[in-house]
Amino acid sequence: MKFNLKIFIILALSFTNLSGLLSQNDTKLFKDSLDGAFDISKWLFELHGFVPIISPITEPALGYGAAVTGVYFIPKKKTAKNEFRMPDIVGVGGGYTQNGTWYAGAGYAGFWRDDHIRYRGIFGYGNINLKYYGSGNSWLSKNPAKFNMESFFFLQQALFRIKESPFMLGGNYFFGKTKVTLFEDIDIPGVDPLDFDLINSGISAIGEYETFNNVLSPTKGIRLNLQYTQALELFGSDRKNSRLSFFTLYYLPVNDRWVSGFRIESMLASENTPFYLMPFVKLRGVPALRYQGEISMLAETEQFFNIYKRWSVVGFGGIGTTIPSIDDMNFGTTIWNAGAGFRYKIARLLGLQMGLDVARGPEDMAFYIVFGNAWLK
Repeated sequence: MKFNLKIFIILALSFTNLSGLLSQNDTKLFKDSLDGAFDISKWLFELHGFVPIISPITEPALGYGAAVTGVYFIPKKKTAKNEFRMPDIVGVGGGYTQNGTWYAGAGYAGFWRDDHIRYRGIFGYGNINLKYYGSGNSWLSKNPAKFNMESFFFLQQALFRIKESPFMLGGNYFFGKTKVTLFEDIDIPGVDPLDFDLINSGISAIGEYETFNNVLSPTKGIRLNLQYTQALELFGSDRKNSRLSFFTLYYLPVNDRWVSGFRIESMLASENTPFYLMPFVKLRGVPALRYQGEISMLAETEQFFNIYKRWSVVGFGGIGTTIPSIDDMNFGTTIWNAGAGFRYKIARLLGLQMGLDVARGPEDMAFYIVFGNAWLK
């Protein structure tokens, strides 16, 4: 579970839960003064109070479900130019899916000193049912091991902007206690039995460069992120392990109606990394943990076309692979995805979009409710 900008966006769309409580004057908050279209820009600029949210869960590995969250905004004082400033966010909630998975947690996201400090803090508990397909193991790929994972997680993270530049540096401290139970009494090839009851705790160093024209639904700019994570016995971890991850997102406006988006992502894990934290290919239409290895790599593109006023269509496709073992550096299965969807610009002043994607992977199809953009992290 992650507490990130998606919570902010989902809350922005939760006005539907309050429609029955609004007076006629209040409904003007959701009508654009220029084109008369449905719009939440004004409401976003005047955030306050506690709002309940109900949002769908559409992860193929978990099955369909719903998340219920309550979020409280801590608004910032307006600038002399009356510019929108991201509010701090406090959230608490949980979710349940059709395969019996459930979770609960709380978090805080802060945007401090005119966005010169970005803070995130979360804690949560999850009881999650998943399947493990192995890392290049042919038997497991056809006969995945079903397991339950009970996990408590705690995170404290801060990024600091370097003067007025797009560069940010920072890090985090994390603590996770996980207990794994197999649904069948079998030995899983390549899995350390210590993974079944483990404390994983340590620190991360993070560097980021961002020039997006819009944090929520960018149409121009680039974001590069490099993170090194190290679990250490000094911080209470049962054993040492590390991960190195990188991603870049790039948006290029071709003309007034066409925007091209590109994503490249990779992760490398050391030995002793728990099997449920090993890198895997993260593409729409591909279940979580389905394709794992000590190294994962992927590339994906999105093509946005504005077709009528606030409405746009999007087509996307990608490819990914894993390297099961660093020792032999042989590539695993090549994974692909493809799909299409639509977007509606629900907040004109912020350029914020929402919509629906339908994706096809190597084995199945899935749909995703998209708030902001599909690559938001």
